[in-house]
Amino acid sequence: MQIFNYISELRKYLDQKTPKTLGFVPTMGALHQGHLSLVRSAIEKNDLTVCSIFVNPTQFYGQEDLQKYPCTIEEDLNRLEDTGCNLCFLPSINEIYPQGVTRLRFNPGGVDKQMEGTHRPGHFDGVATVIQRLFEIVRPTNAYFGEKDFQQLCIIQELVRLLKIPVNIIGLPIVREKDGLAMSSRNLNLTPQFRKEAPRIHQTLLQVKALFTQRTFHTIQSHVEYIFSKSTLRLEYFVIADEETLKPMQAFDTSKKYRAFIASFASEVRLIDNLPLHKPT
Repeated sequence: MQIFNYISELRKYLDQKTPKTLGFVPTMGALHQGHLSLVRSAIEKNDLTVCSIFVNPTQFYGQEDLQKYPCTIEEDLNRLEDTGCNLCFLPSINEIYPQGVTRLRFNPGGVDKQMEGTHRPGHFDGVATVIQRLFEIVRPTNAYFGEKDFQQLCIIQELVRLLKIPVNIIGLPIVREKDGLAMSSRNLNLTPQFRKEAPRIHQTLLQVKALFTQRTFHTIQSHVEYIFSKSTLRLEYFVIADEETLKPMQAFDTSKKYRAFIASFASEVRLIDNLPLHKPT
């Protein structure tokens, strides 16, 4: 696997190779099997695959949150090489933001106003800023994202549409631990006690799926709140939303697909998860 720290070197290599299809997996490192599943999918479907590792400062809620993000760069590079990744782009902040760190403003049609957009103001502008920048640099054919950050996936799809960026956005299902916990880099920060408790999030979503269409939303919401009241986890929000618009469900509509979303805190570690509520086709 070749590692590039500079845009000029990466572009020179890619321009010489001119692959018919270029796969791209943008990450912030602390790689787990969820990330690696995206890389494997990209390798399978493309002539060349680039994985980037860049901890983007503009999408964190303050310096303290940024500093808490785990850094495992040596292990990350070993895992990528073992997976068969062709290229790793490992830029500095100055390389990505040569004019200084900035956060552009985007208007992705309202999908940014729900859930994470409400609880983490400015987060999605930061995500969209760095993704647009990385797409300009790498110029991929296909870019791969996990559905754990489903709202982020929707926003990136809208960003590509609005800016007419010539890339296919491919979302892949959440990869879970054996006990159901959604794989996340932030899981590395969980204490043993909270690691044992964290699978309750997925268990709760499974109960929501079992109750969906049989109970009212308010009944389901009360059930979710009751479960968390008996837990050491702190519920931040629970939402059932239309998968297309991400607007909270008002009344069940058989023509729409819905997804349940939960954000919660395990002490200071923020965990998110979601589950589609329709039957797979």
